[in-house]
This record gives sequence, C-alpha cells and structure tokens, in this order.
Amino acid sequence: MALSDVPAVERNEEGIAAVLGILKQRFGERFQTGASMREQHAHTTTYIPTQAPDGVVFPETTEEVQEIVRACAAHRVPVIAFGTGTSLEGHVNAPGGGISLDTSRMNRILAVHAEDLDCVVEPGVTREALNTHLRDTGLFFPIDPGANASLGGMASTRASGTNAVRYGTMRENVMALTAVMADGSAITTASRAKKSSAGYDLTRLLVGSEGTLGIITSLTLKLYGIPQAISGGVCPFPSVDAACNAVISTIQMGIPVARIELVNALQMRALKLHSHLDYPESPCLFVEFHGTEAGVAEQAESFGEIAAEYGGGPFLWTGVAEERTKLWKARHEAYWASLTLRPGAKGLSTDVCVPISRLAECIAETEEDIARMGLIAPIVGHVGDGNFHTLVLMDMNDPKEIALAEEFVGRLNMRAIAMGGTCTGEHGVGQGKMGFLRHELGGAVDVMRSIKAALDPQNILNPGKILPL
Repeated sequence: MALSDVPAVERNEEGIAAVLGILKQRFGERFQTGASMREQHAHTTTYIPTQAPDGVVFPETTEEVQEIVRACAAHRVPVIAFGTGTSLEGHVNAPGGGISLDTSRMNRILAVHAEDLDCVVEPGVTREALNTHLRDTGLFFPIDPGANASLGGMASTRASGTNAVRYGTMRENVMALTAVMADGSAITTASRAKKSSAGYDLTRLLVGSEGTLGIITSLTLKLYGIPQAISGGVCPFPSVDAACNAVISTIQMGIPVARIELVNALQMRALKLHSHLDYPESPCLFVEFHGTEAGVAEQAESFGEIAAEYGGGPFLWTGVAEERTKLWKARHEAYWASLTLRPGAKGLSTDVCVPISRLAECIAETEEDIARMGLIAPIVGHVGDGNFHTLVLMDMNDPKEIALAEEFVGRLNMRAIAMGGTCTGEHGVGQGKMGFLRHELGGAVDVMRSIKAALDPQNILNPGKILPL
C-alpha cells in the first residue's frame, strides 16, 4: 500500500470533544491529552505516518474498559486498544482521532494452573514478565515475536516468532479470552477445557482481529514444560537455495526442531557488525532443539548430516545457555543490526509466508528483485514454517526511494499470494496490508466486512484497519 492509500476516517469533532470531557472527569490523571503522550500512542516501527489520538486513557479493570467503550459508543468516537506499540503495520494509528486505550496497567497474572498447563492473564502482561513469573513452576510460554510485546497485543495481531515451528502461533495458544464489545458489553469466549464443540469459535474470531471486533481484557493461555535440555547453533551454507532445501528436508524428515531461522549473507554481515558474531559472511541457519540431553544431541547430529548433503557446515552447536543466549539475542536484534548497513535510513519490514515447498523459489525471486531494483534489503526468516522478512532500507525524505520500496513490497506480496501463500505471516494487516487482502482472500473479505458491521455497526473499534472503508 502506498502512503497516499492509507485511508482517512472522518473525524467526529463534537463527539470527540464530549468524550474528552467525560474521560477527564472520570479518570483524572489516568487520562492524558498532552502532545507527547498522544504521539507515543500512535508510534509505529514502520514508515506509515503517525496519526495521533485525541487522548490516552489508562484503565485498570474490565469494568473501566466497558465504561470507556460505552462513552465512545454513545458519541460515535473511535477507540484504539494499545499494548506496547511494537506493531509494524500502523495498527495503533488513529486516522479519525479518538481515544487510545492503553492496557499497560492491566498487567496482573490472575491465575496459574500448573497442573493443567494454563494460565489467565490481563492483556498488559508482557511475554517476558509472564515467563519471569513462571520460572519457579518449571513452565514457560513459548511464543516469542522478538519484541517484549504485551500478550493482548500479541493475541490481537495473531503474533508468532522464532518458536512457531514447534509451538505454533498465538492462534494455537490462546484457549479463551474476555473481550469488551463495541456496545460496552463483556463476553468470555470459552472455558479452560482442552477441547469444546460448544458453538462458534469466538476465541479464534477475536484472535487476529486487531482490536476491530472487541478489546481483549483477559486471556487464558497454554503453557509448556521448560525443556530438560536445549541445544542450538549456527550452520553456514553456500547459498540461500541450499539453506532453504536443508530446511525443507529437516521438516519433512520430522526432526522436532524448535527454531530454524534463516539469515542471508547481507543480514549476516549486519549481525557481525552489530553483535560481533564470529561466523562466515554467508547465508546461515540458526537452529535450536528442545528435549532430553540425548534427544537434542541426536537431533543436532541429524540436522548436521542433512546440512552437509546441501553443502552446508560445519554445524557448530552448543548446549551452553550463555552461548545460546548471545546467539538468539543477535537474531532478535536483526532489525537494529540492519540499520547499520545504511546509517540514517529507515527500515520497511515485510512479512510474507509461503508453503515450505515454494520457500526457496520465493526467496530466490525476491533476491533477484532486490538486486534488479538496486535496494539494500537484508533477509531473515522463520523458515521452518515458510515465513520470511526483508527489511528495505530507504531515505524517508526521498519520494522516489519510497515509491521504489512500495513497488518492491507490492511485488513481494503478490508473489507470495501467487505461490499459495499470504501477504502477512505474523505482522497482521493494520493499515499497511489492506490493499492486498482481497487479492489473497477474494470474497471472504466481504464476509469479514459483514462480521465487522454486525459486531461494530458504528465502526468505532480501531476504524481504518484491516478492511478498507
């Protein structure tokens, strides 16, 4: 989507003024209208322009969220849920103004049912805070998008990350949730039972809805036992094609890999500059295995043999926690590392996912596009499930560079869709991917629009996201 295509939402000046007065009187210091606070709550780590809300409110309970939504509904004012602001597609922008509902004070861990392998948390709890709390129980929550995102935000965008190849995405790991709907009512979508055939699956409907159908106020999450042993390492390859084929063979052979991440040669150069890694400047796979001491050693050896068949290696792996932590810290900092390749540039992160059998072909064609268009755009990928990212570095003050980057992203998204894939594996639609949704889903977009109209007839919940007006 081009910058000029980011949709406008009509402002309701009279309604906004009324709601500002109501919330100020009700919430006092927990309602802010300062310019800096409002700008922070429209901040995105993308190139989409900031569209600030008119006020920011900090509720602490589901009942307070209901009050806020009812006030906004009564005056037809947009309300945009906000977690930590780490989303990448303009999800927290306020194109029609309105109220940013910051869930950071709803940060309580309500229950941990260790014997049932689940927990109940409020949406402002971050994944790191949850895992710190769980440490003494021998359990952990595995979904790791890199940023220390809020769990409510992760559910809203159906996030995943480096562990998804083994543990799945937020879609598979949210068992139930409580949400405030557009009329201010609160619903709970399911129980803690491991399975149910009771009615429509409203949990899955709301997970990934990006705050456009309801505002999440609690989540019931699956937990997992901390593995007895973890091993991991880095394996260089002569080409991206060889690395991708090694991934395909690893998955098809049923090796239970926990993480398998691709970086191309340019991305490895950036990681070496930023994190001082001592690995070859070539395409590499970062790999991790979870299990028993004997199991992870066997898995690592099997992967090493597969890598060798495709010209990869040596596969240098370790079970030492400190060494693995350094490795994955470097991988998680790939975005910031990439910026060192062109100081002063901004990054536009892409997010396509294709069937794993088409992965090597899709990445190869993408690299050809990057070279042909003269771009600087390193590639990383959660390639165990066919998901990869390019980070296009560009001068935000140069319209020609912006147009070139947009052309590249459009070609990439359409390429993935043509290969039976998707324009977004984990970042979500927000504002940035709306132009590609109908190409991918066709008439299903009209069904989505009908659901939105039924649940939010006044279009106050995060308007201007996912579905074009």
